[in-house]
Amino acid sequence: MSNKSDVRKITTNTLQKMKENGEKISMLTAYDFSLARIVDSAGVEVILVGDSASNVIAGHETTLPITLDQMIYHGASVVRGTSRALIVVDLPFGSYQGNSREALNSAIRIMKETGAHAVKLEGGSEIIDSVERIISAGIPVMGHLGLTPQSIYKFGTYTVRAKEKMEAEKLISDAKLLEKAGCFSIVFEKIPSKLAKEVTGELSIPTIGIGAGPDVDGQVLVLHDLLGITHEFNPRFLRRYLNLHDQISNAISEYVSDVKSSNFPNESESYD
Repeated sequence: MSNKSDVRKITTNTLQKMKENGEKISMLTAYDFSLARIVDSAGVEVILVGDSASNVIAGHETTLPITLDQMIYHGASVVRGTSRALIVVDLPFGSYQGNSREALNSAIRIMKETGAHAVKLEGGSEIIDSVERIISAGIPVMGHLGLTPQSIYKFGTYTVRAKEKMEAEKLISDAKLLEKAGCFSIVFEKIPSKLAKEVTGELSIPTIGIGAGPDVDGQVLVLHDLLGITHEFNPRFLRRYLNLHDQISNAISEYVSDVKSSNFPNESESYD
């Protein structure tokens, strides 16, 4: 029986080699021990402890309310359930914007208190001081451009970003800025696939897409969306691989029925 120390771990260097070899990178979110263990054993290279926990776990309308302490709780839970994947934790809204010293302190807390391997920040030139300061401390940073959910009130909508020439040019410029600063990878969310292909070709670091077409170096989805646990959310980029919402609901209804009819527990499920 193998233990954690026997498993060959995915590192930022592994992802770089995958890009160079033309091997696609798979990335999924996870927020708890049990599901993280399943995701990790299924062979996903990167697990993102996303601030999307604010939506799918806590029920908030946006990602803004989740706190650094809560992200650390989720991150530590995921780390305890994994042995192979590279684990990236989102820095939540308010923990890095506008103050690079606070950004570094936030990133250090995540690394020390969760055991994760990297952090992710949203934005380009606006937050480059924070990115550089975190990387200078030896902490790997994943960038995030395009639709940046922490800025939702600025955008006012979750529609596709960078369709206009000026915004597309800024995205390209920001991507190159993040690469130069030392980011090991960048997520592109909801941008035209043609633009994603162009930027991916111009960068030497891996790009991960969510609603960015097939020509990026890897893909990421929110686990609860992929599994069909969330069922009201239907963006164009989402492929549901299961319909757990209905399956779980049916299983619970059956359980309730069995309890009411005294069918559960039966004799074999009881103790002498």
